[in-house]
Amino acid sequence: MLKTELKQDLQGDCHNHASDQASPSANQYEQDFYAWTQEQCELLRLGAWQALDIENLVEEISSLGKQQKQELRNRLGVLIGHLLKWQFQTELRGKSWRATIREQRDEILDILKENPSLKPYLDEAVQKGFRQGVNLVLRETPLDIDDLPSECPYEIAQILDLQFPFD
Repeated sequence: MLKTELKQDLQGDCHNHASDQASPSANQYEQDFYAWTQEQCELLRLGAWQALDIENLVEEISSLGKQQKQELRNRLGVLIGHLLKWQFQTELRGKSWRATIREQRDEILDILKENPSLKPYLDEAVQKGFRQGVNLVLRETPLDIDDLPSECPYEIAQILDLQFPFD
């Protein structure tokens, strides 16, 4: 069915989707997102630019970038939370915390390697991640807000250092 629709679009048998109130692609976006993504990929491969659902494509591409920023913040929050627990609950340090610190750090480094344009955002992400980390500590430990620093005590280099705080 998709190929038939594409042939019609490519042959000019279909009218311009921009003039429609709701194009078939836009309707599919609302009704079956996965099918919509597959259709848009095929349209892109074929160069069927007029048939693309531009409005929703723009929204989805923008959303992908925001997801990468959110993923970085969330992983920094878990990492910083565990660094704080490591620092302020020395008697409870264990293999699980060490593994979490390493896992989150590895994932953060992968995100930055795959998305180098996020590096300028790192300072802001650390500050937001610090707030999430404090909330994690407050939720998972008997520590109170007054027991914790008001600003992130770790430099970015420490946060990303594979040996810190284990050396």
